Amino acid sequence: ITGTSQADCGVLIVAAGVGEFEAGISKNGQTREHALLAFTLGVKQLIVGVNKMDSTEPPYSEARYNEITKEVSTYIKKIGYNPKAVAFVPISGWHGDSMLEPSDKMGWFKGWSIERKEGNATGKTLLEALDAIVPPSRPTNRPLRLPLQDVYKIGGIGTVPVGRVETGILKPGTIVTFAPANLTTEVKSVEMHHESLAEAAPGDNVGFNIKNVSIKEIRRGNVAGDSKNDPPLGAENFTAQVIILNHPGQISQGYAPVL
Repeated sequence: ITGTSQADCGVLIVAAGVGEFEAGISKNGQTREHALLAFTLGVKQLIVGVNKMDSTEPPYSEARYNEITKEVSTYIKKIGYNPKAVAFVPISGWHGDSMLEPSDKMGWFKGWSIERKEGNATGKTLLEALDAIVPPSRPTNRPLRLPLQDVYKIGGIGTVPVGRVETGILKPGTIVTFAPANLTTEVKSVEMHHESLAEAAPGDNVGFNIKNVSIKEIRRGNVAGDSKNDPPLGAENFTAQVIILNHPGQISQGYAPVL
């Protein structure tokens, strides 16, 4: 879930094999759950890969692809996605069909097309659908906010929190405050993909080394901010959007969901 919350776009992989799609789209299936979680966690762009087209009956069946896209479109529309802005791509990950190059086994597929206010796009492969993602705006001018996904202790380096910069800029030398731990310290270095950064901007998934802080003092879920520019503070109350998965159909006395 923490990984999903950091994504700009989701790729929903649906298995086209006999019985597999039906299991995924069933009431408690993973296709439904993953699509709902993605939208709930703010992933507003979606691509649907209809995978295992080689295992349909007959293989690479246009009818099966159309059946799946129709049903998935109906479901994601209920969640909140606009199916017209979602690329549906028939693929076979095992054989590589329509992953990087158009497949000669699916001559019936004329390509995907999406309509959106940022500009329409068309293509034939999953790679082209990924290239058509619209980069979201990056709010660099707002105060730093970095929710921690995890905290590691690395030998010879020390305590390294990791997470995605949501707003603002993180640099070595920044004095950061963690809330609600109410702990302030200096950032010694910032890394992404094992390379040092002069600064990290919104959208960057980074690890940063901090001075004189034990791994026991901060934890996943804490939020880091710049101590000199509107640092994060505890709140007495807040308004939450709560999504309940698999509820019994009605909420009555004695119902005890896990929040």
